[in-house]
Amino acid sequence: MNLRRTSLIAVPYFWLGCLFLIPFLIVFKISLSDAALSIPPYTPKLELSEGWAGVRDMFSQFDFENFEFLATDDLYWKSYLSSVQIALISTFMCLLVGFPMAYGMARAPQVWQPTLMLMVILPFWTSFLIRVYSLIGILSQEGMLNQFLTWIGVISEPLTILNTNIAVYIGIVYTYLPFMILPIYATLIKLDGSLLEAAEDLGCSRTEAFWRITVPLSKAGIIAGCFLVFIPALGEFVIPSLLGGSETLMIGKVLYEEFFSNRDWPVASAVAVILLLILIVPIVLYQRNEQRLIEAEQ
Repeated sequence: MNLRRTSLIAVPYFWLGCLFLIPFLIVFKISLSDAALSIPPYTPKLELSEGWAGVRDMFSQFDFENFEFLATDDLYWKSYLSSVQIALISTFMCLLVGFPMAYGMARAPQVWQPTLMLMVILPFWTSFLIRVYSLIGILSQEGMLNQFLTWIGVISEPLTILNTNIAVYIGIVYTYLPFMILPIYATLIKLDGSLLEAAEDLGCSRTEAFWRITVPLSKAGIIAGCFLVFIPALGEFVIPSLLGGSETLMIGKVLYEEFFSNRDWPVASAVAVILLLILIVPIVLYQRNEQRLIEAEQ
């Protein structure tokens, strides 16, 4: 029995080790290297092929100069702060839009719920890049949004939406909205309607019953949805690159430029290591929340 349990647990740990731990160690090794005009464009300080002699040489020249450079250059810490800000605001916007949609799906007749679920996950049937590129045609000055607003008389001149932070928010909310809707819907669908009826019988209005009963009982779905949106949005690269302007600062965009434009792999690896350390915090909080919910159900 213990052997079977160990073998079941070993499979995902082996998978994480191969696809997460080993790549992370490689990136961390590059972050401690020196940039060089070579292929690959860095000089490693650790040469495993030299055995223990290479390990001793590494410790003799061990330094964190690339990490120190990130702390002294305003571009990087401003990019981290801007990414956190954009991810938090986008998560809040997804919650404002996603909760009413999930609530409406949960309260809809049961025969309509599969169709509504299909409409939520339907964008996943299309390539992520195609969906982002389609927003360029919608948000540009000659795009559908400006044409529609002009047609109904809301504006007289086209708005400048593309290549701004507003376009980035729209892109993130549009892309990650299903990740907010689905966990909240999964929580609301389990809500016992008799609790709301009992609250109304005890004198609560529908609005008061919603805030006292529905929202607290859907907290698990809200927390899960917020984490599922915030974590990928923090390191987003494609959306700010295609929809954001030159003033849009996100660490994923900076990371790409360091790797492929500047070809400074050590600094880019240091940026990636710090980004991963920042992401570990919400990931650990999410896992603890899930473990707490499982223990509460048992």
